[in-house]
Amino acid sequence: MKLTDNVLRSFRVAKVFRENSDKINCFDFSSNGETVISSSDDDSIVLYDCQEGKPKRTLYSKKYGVDLIRYTHAANTVVYSSNKIDDTIRYLSLHDNKYIRYFPGHNKRVVALSMSPVDDTFISGSLDKTIRLWDLRSPNCQGLMHLQGKPVCSFDPEGLIFAAGVNSEMVKLYDLRSFDKGPFATFKLQYERTCEWTGLKFSNDGKLILVSSNGGTLRLLDAFKGAILHSFGGYNNSKGVVLEASFTPDSQFVMIGSEDGKIHVWNAESGMKVALLDGKHTGPVTCLQFNPKFMTFASACSNMAFWLPTIDD
Repeated sequence: MKLTDNVLRSFRVAKVFRENSDKINCFDFSSNGETVISSSDDDSIVLYDCQEGKPKRTLYSKKYGVDLIRYTHAANTVVYSSNKIDDTIRYLSLHDNKYIRYFPGHNKRVVALSMSPVDDTFISGSLDKTIRLWDLRSPNCQGLMHLQGKPVCSFDPEGLIFAAGVNSEMVKLYDLRSFDKGPFATFKLQYERTCEWTGLKFSNDGKLILVSSNGGTLRLLDAFKGAILHSFGGYNNSKGVVLEASFTPDSQFVMIGSEDGKIHVWNAESGMKVALLDGKHTGPVTCLQFNPKFMTFASACSNMAFWLPTIDD
């Protein structure tokens, strides 16, 4: 089944889970699409089975808190940042709920975490104005970049380059093998005083970069030339909430939640809005991602919702 405007418009909430007492700050699908794992401000980690549509287990990170949870490539392991006590990144085995390794180094809150799609490398960005490069097999930082402001960062789908959004006005592209030589491309965007960038993602085909902010605009960039292809607005975000924006796996559509619980979808090529979906969320839709393998997506406030299409196009 192919994603089309009509199929997207037909998506409805199939299941709602109320496992959390506070907002879900992040979730991540496994690469096979069979599970999704969430982190929440209530210090819990909840693992869901996407095929059976139910929560499988809940773990807690009471001491350190949990944010920016990401699957690694090894089965049943995740990395996540702390939002209490310190700013160390933790590598956890879900199998026995034990830490495998700690990654200390940042001295302010970690605001971006991206796992390489191909190996054990990951990058983190922090309010300490640095991006650090790590390898899951070593607690020592493998590379450090000092920047002019708060960074957002992400790997490209091939894991060869990573992009850093700096100071809410520049996107810098680095070659992973020679990042110490500085960026090989820098795209300067018009600075918006009223908001700051909160996320940066590549499309799966590697051709597009999506920059999200805590304002009311999303920007879609050409990943090679840096030109702004589209700016998407018209969704509610008056309180400066961090709303996650995502591509569909086919790179054809862009979606974001809003503070009123609705989900907005645009065609990435034409820039036209194709759907406005009501998830009946009780708060802002802080997390939103499409399943990488199956025709379903998930959205979250303090509740988690699984969506399914209601037509076969």
